Amino acid sequence: MSNTSFGATGRCGDSTLREARPRLGVLGGSFNPPHIGHLILASDACARLKLETVLFAPAAAPPHKTLAGGTSVAVRLEMARAAVAGDERFAVSEIELERGLSFTRDTMAAVAARYPEHDLFFLMGSDSLLQFETWRDPRGILEVCTVAVAMRPGDDRAAAKAAAARWGPQAVTFMETPLIGVSSSAVRSRVAAGLPIRYLVPRAVEELIGVHGLYRAG
Repeated sequence: MSNTSFGATGRCGDSTLREARPRLGVLGGSFNPPHIGHLILASDACARLKLETVLFAPAAAPPHKTLAGGTSVAVRLEMARAAVAGDERFAVSEIELERGLSFTRDTMAAVAARYPEHDLFFLMGSDSLLQFETWRDPRGILEVCTVAVAMRPGDDRAAAKAAAARWGPQAVTFMETPLIGVSSSAVRSRVAAGLPIRYLVPRAVEELIGVHGLYRAG
Protein backbone atom coordinates (compact mmCIF):
# COMPACT_ATOMS: atom_id res chain seq x y z
CA MET A 1 0.00 0.00 0.00
CA SER A 2 1.12 3.55 -0.60
CA ASN A 3 0.15 7.02 0.49
CA THR A 4 -2.95 8.61 -0.95
CA SER A 5 -2.18 11.89 -2.65
CA PHE A 6 -3.91 14.89 -1.09
CA GLY A 7 -2.47 17.66 -3.21
CA ALA A 8 -1.60 20.95 -1.54
CA THR A 9 -4.43 21.19 0.93
CA GLY A 10 -5.23 17.77 2.32
CA ARG A 11 -8.68 16.26 1.98
CA CYS A 12 -10.89 19.28 2.54
CA GLY A 13 -11.66 22.41 0.58
CA ASP A 14 -10.88 23.99 -2.75
CA SER A 15 -7.16 23.87 -3.51
CA THR A 16 -7.39 27.11 -5.48
CA LEU A 17 -8.52 28.88 -2.32
CA ARG A 18 -6.40 27.05 0.28
CA GLU A 19 -3.02 26.37 -1.25
CA ALA A 20 -0.79 26.83 1.76
CA ARG A 21 -2.68 25.52 4.77
CA PRO A 22 -0.26 23.98 7.27
CA ARG A 23 -0.80 20.37 8.25
CA LEU A 24 -0.99 19.14 11.81
CA GLY A 25 -0.84 15.52 12.96
CA VAL A 26 -2.28 14.22 16.22
CA LEU A 27 -0.99 11.06 17.86
CA GLY A 28 -3.08 9.97 20.82
CA GLY A 29 -2.44 7.22 23.32
CA SER A 30 -1.74 6.43 26.93
CA PHE A 31 2.06 6.68 26.36
CA ASN A 32 2.58 4.23 29.19
CA PRO A 33 5.44 4.48 28.31
CA PRO A 34 6.18 6.27 25.03
CA HIS A 35 8.59 4.22 22.91
CA ILE A 36 10.54 4.38 19.67
CA GLY A 37 7.57 3.10 17.68
CA HIS A 38 5.63 6.25 18.55
CA LEU A 39 8.54 8.44 17.49
CA ILE A 40 9.17 6.58 14.24
CA LEU A 41 5.49 6.79 13.32
CA ALA A 42 5.43 10.52 14.04
CA SER A 43 8.67 11.12 12.13
CA ASP A 44 7.50 9.23 9.05
CA ALA A 45 4.13 10.98 9.17
CA CYS A 46 5.90 14.34 9.12
CA ALA A 47 7.85 13.34 6.03
CA ARG A 48 5.16 11.48 4.10
CA LEU A 49 2.23 13.76 4.88
CA LYS A 50 4.29 16.97 5.00
CA LEU A 51 3.12 17.79 8.49
CA GLU A 52 4.28 20.96 10.19
CA THR A 53 3.94 19.42 13.66
CA VAL A 54 2.81 16.24 15.36
CA LEU A 55 1.00 16.71 18.65
CA PHE A 56 1.40 13.86 21.12
CA ALA A 57 -1.86 13.90 23.10
CA PRO A 58 -1.71 11.73 26.26
CA ALA A 59 -5.10 10.30 27.15
CA ALA A 60 -6.71 11.17 30.45
CA ALA A 61 -8.75 7.96 30.59
CA PRO A 62 -8.63 5.83 27.42
CA PRO A 63 -12.13 4.39 26.81
CA HIS A 64 -10.87 1.22 25.10
CA LYS A 65 -8.47 -0.03 27.75
CA THR A 66 -7.48 0.10 31.41
CA LEU A 67 -4.15 1.72 32.15
CA ALA A 68 -1.59 -0.78 33.41
CA GLY A 69 0.84 -0.27 36.24
CA GLY A 70 -1.08 2.48 38.01
CA THR A 71 0.96 5.12 36.19
CA SER A 72 -0.33 8.58 37.01
CA VAL A 73 -1.35 11.15 34.41
CA ALA A 74 1.44 13.44 35.61
CA VAL A 75 4.11 10.78 35.07
CA ARG A 76 2.79 9.79 31.64
CA LEU A 77 2.83 13.46 30.66
CA GLU A 78 6.39 13.79 31.97
CA MET A 79 7.50 10.77 29.94
CA ALA A 80 5.81 12.08 26.78
CA ARG A 81 7.57 15.42 27.12
CA ALA A 82 10.89 13.69 27.71
CA ALA A 83 10.35 11.50 24.64
CA VAL A 84 9.83 14.41 22.23
CA ALA A 85 12.34 16.83 23.75
CA GLY A 86 14.83 18.15 21.23
CA ASP A 87 12.74 17.45 18.12
CA GLU A 88 11.14 20.66 16.88
CA ARG A 89 8.64 18.70 14.79
CA PHE A 90 6.98 17.27 17.89
CA ALA A 91 5.02 18.79 20.77
CA VAL A 92 2.96 17.45 23.67
CA SER A 93 -0.63 18.65 24.00
CA GLU A 94 -2.54 18.53 27.27
CA ILE A 95 -5.85 19.07 25.48
CA GLU A 96 -7.41 15.81 26.70
CA LEU A 97 -6.13 16.34 30.24
CA GLU A 98 -7.28 19.98 30.40
CA ARG A 99 -10.80 19.18 29.22
CA GLY A 100 -11.24 15.71 30.63
CA LEU A 101 -11.82 14.30 27.15
CA SER A 102 -12.02 10.55 26.61
CA PHE A 103 -13.14 10.13 23.00
CA THR A 104 -11.18 10.88 19.84
CA ARG A 105 -14.20 12.62 18.32
CA ASP A 106 -14.14 15.21 21.11
CA THR A 107 -10.36 15.51 21.06
CA MET A 108 -10.21 16.18 17.34
CA ALA A 109 -13.08 18.67 17.54
CA ALA A 110 -11.16 20.52 20.25
CA VAL A 111 -7.95 20.44 18.19
CA ALA A 112 -9.86 21.73 15.15
CA ALA A 113 -11.23 24.61 17.20
CA ARG A 114 -7.76 25.44 18.52
CA TYR A 115 -6.05 25.17 15.11
CA PRO A 116 -8.70 26.37 12.62
CA GLU A 117 -6.16 27.22 9.91
CA HIS A 118 -4.66 23.71 9.81
CA ASP A 119 -5.56 20.56 7.93
CA LEU A 120 -5.66 17.80 10.52
CA PHE A 121 -4.46 14.19 10.40
CA PHE A 122 -5.14 11.65 13.13
CA LEU A 123 -2.35 9.07 13.27
CA MET A 124 -3.02 5.46 14.24
CA GLY A 125 -1.79 1.92 13.81
CA SER A 126 -3.69 -0.47 11.59
CA ASP A 127 -4.86 -2.43 14.64
CA SER A 128 -6.84 0.66 15.64
CA LEU A 129 -8.25 0.99 12.13
CA LEU A 130 -9.71 -2.51 12.38
CA GLN A 131 -11.62 -1.37 15.47
CA PHE A 132 -12.46 2.10 14.18
CA GLU A 133 -16.13 1.33 13.56
CA THR A 134 -16.53 0.60 17.30
CA TRP A 135 -15.23 4.06 18.28
CA ARG A 136 -17.56 6.85 19.33
CA ASP A 137 -18.88 8.60 16.20
CA PRO A 138 -16.16 7.65 13.66
CA ARG A 139 -17.80 9.69 10.93
CA GLY A 140 -17.69 12.70 13.22
CA ILE A 141 -13.93 12.17 13.49
CA LEU A 142 -13.60 12.02 9.72
CA GLU A 143 -15.50 15.28 9.34
CA VAL A 144 -12.61 17.19 10.89
CA CYS A 145 -9.55 15.17 9.90
CA THR A 146 -8.01 12.52 7.69
CA VAL A 147 -7.07 9.25 9.37
CA ALA A 148 -3.47 8.26 8.57
CA VAL A 149 -2.66 4.61 9.26
CA ALA A 150 0.70 2.93 9.78
CA MET A 151 0.92 -0.80 9.23
CA ARG A 152 2.23 -2.94 12.08
CA PRO A 153 4.17 -6.22 11.97
CA GLY A 154 1.92 -9.16 11.15
CA ASP A 155 -1.08 -7.04 10.17
CA ASP A 156 -3.42 -8.28 7.47
CA ARG A 157 -3.10 -5.69 4.71
CA ALA A 158 -6.20 -6.90 2.88
CA ALA A 159 -8.25 -6.56 6.06
CA ALA A 160 -6.86 -3.09 6.66
CA LYS A 161 -7.72 -1.98 3.12
CA ALA A 162 -11.24 -3.36 3.51
CA ALA A 163 -11.67 -1.54 6.82
CA ALA A 164 -10.54 1.72 5.21
CA ALA A 165 -12.78 1.33 2.16
CA ARG A 166 -15.99 1.49 4.17
CA TRP A 167 -15.29 5.14 5.04
CA GLY A 168 -14.80 6.38 1.48
CA PRO A 169 -11.91 6.78 -0.96
CA GLN A 170 -10.18 9.74 0.73
CA ALA A 171 -11.05 9.28 4.39
CA VAL A 172 -8.10 7.03 5.22
CA THR A 173 -4.54 7.03 3.93
CA PHE A 174 -1.85 4.42 4.57
CA MET A 175 1.78 5.12 5.36
CA GLU A 176 4.62 2.74 4.68
CA THR A 177 6.71 2.99 7.85
CA PRO A 178 9.41 0.74 9.31
CA LEU A 179 7.81 -2.32 10.88
CA ILE A 180 8.92 -1.86 14.47
CA GLY A 181 7.48 -4.54 16.73
CA VAL A 182 7.61 -2.50 19.94
CA SER A 183 4.66 -1.87 22.22
CA SER A 184 4.18 -0.20 25.57
CA SER A 185 2.96 -3.50 27.04
CA ALA A 186 6.15 -5.25 25.88
CA VAL A 187 8.29 -2.53 27.48
CA ARG A 188 6.37 -2.88 30.75
CA SER A 189 6.78 -6.65 30.67
CA ARG A 190 10.52 -6.37 30.12
CA VAL A 191 10.89 -3.99 33.05
CA ALA A 192 8.89 -6.37 35.25
CA ALA A 193 11.15 -9.24 34.16
CA GLY A 194 14.32 -7.28 34.82
CA LEU A 195 15.24 -7.17 31.13
CA PRO A 196 16.86 -4.14 29.44
CA ILE A 197 14.75 -1.61 27.58
CA ARG A 198 17.67 0.39 26.21
CA TYR A 199 16.95 1.48 22.61
CA LEU A 200 13.27 0.50 22.93
CA VAL A 201 12.47 3.82 24.58
CA PRO A 202 14.32 7.14 24.52
CA ARG A 203 17.08 7.33 27.11
CA ALA A 204 15.24 10.08 29.02
CA VAL A 205 12.14 7.88 29.27
CA GLU A 206 14.22 4.95 30.48
CA GLU A 207 15.64 7.17 33.20
CA LEU A 208 12.19 8.32 34.30
CA ILE A 209 10.97 4.73 34.50
CA GLY A 210 13.84 4.05 36.87
CA VAL A 211 13.37 7.24 38.90
CA HIS A 212 9.68 6.56 39.45
CA GLY A 213 10.09 2.81 39.92
CA LEU A 214 7.54 2.05 37.21
CA TYR A 215 6.36 -1.38 36.03
CA ARG A 216 8.40 -3.42 38.49
CA ALA A 217 7.12 -6.87 39.40
CA GLY A 218 5.48 -7.22 42.80
